[in-house]
Amino acid sequence: MSSTLDLLRENTTVVADTGDFEAMRQFRPTDATTNPSLILKAVQKDAYRPLLERVARDHGNAATTELADRLLVAFGKEILDIVPGRVSTEVDARLSFDTQATLERARQIIGLYEQAGIARERILIKIASTWEGIQAARVLQAEGINCNLTLLFSLPQALACAQAKATLISPFVGRIYDWHKKAAGAQWDEQARSGVNDPGVQSVTRIYNYYKAYDIPTEIMGASFRNTGQILALAGCDLLTISPELLGELAQGKDPAPVRLQPQAAKANAPEWMASNEIAFRTELNEDAMATEKLAEGIRAFVADAVKLDVLIAQVRNNPQ
Repeated sequence: MSSTLDLLRENTTVVADTGDFEAMRQFRPTDATTNPSLILKAVQKDAYRPLLERVARDHGNAATTELADRLLVAFGKEILDIVPGRVSTEVDARLSFDTQATLERARQIIGLYEQAGIARERILIKIASTWEGIQAARVLQAEGINCNLTLLFSLPQALACAQAKATLISPFVGRIYDWHKKAAGAQWDEQARSGVNDPGVQSVTRIYNYYKAYDIPTEIMGASFRNTGQILALAGCDLLTISPELLGELAQGKDPAPVRLQPQAAKANAPEWMASNEIAFRTELNEDAMATEKLAEGIRAFVADAVKLDVLIAQVRNNPQ
């Protein structure tokens, strides 16, 4: 009998949300996504420490920022030896409000991949869905550099990404769920707000329906899951990026994975067309307390881990084994 994970794969591309190579080998995802937090977690394990040490040894005279990018690319290269598809590599979150600096770092990352013999078609440059980040993605896409817009919590962000012709967006589920659960406090009803009624699931569904109704080619990859119920409620989404823990649960499970999202259904109930420009983006995002808070919080968390990664890189460079 097929596992729940196998059934999910029939209608959705499964992506591994991890920097753990062994997990990728075990669950055989098509693509993989990484971020500063996942890479920081990985390089603190004995199994991955040699990768950090090799980068520091081979490029000891490079600036810390270059070493960080080289480490991300080293991880990406290893991942692409395992997965048949693409890997997402993130631009430093400290540049989330700097379009020009984001462009420069993205081009540097792509250049490092190409020096390593990796075609840019297999790379997604991951950028936070700020207005400045989305404008950087607009330029990069025009240059043939594919982008994954992350930390996306609202339809206005998704519309701006579509206008920028982003290859892919990563609308979050779990962090939206977290916000609403915390806001509700003792009034939260877990059973009533689960599955298709989960606020994070509803957000991604709204984005999916809008994109499909208007034939927007940008791919939608649901991200940030807290449980398998959220994942199965989005079966049929273009892609879903899933942690090893939840991949394991799905691989062991025998529940069905019926399609929940379908382009035909979206077209049959097309939502009203919405304008998207900088004023609308900033106004509507500001009106959405959850999206505003979670975007800022996510950037701060990635920045904190990027700083920790810099410190770790400096320690290894200054104290070679």
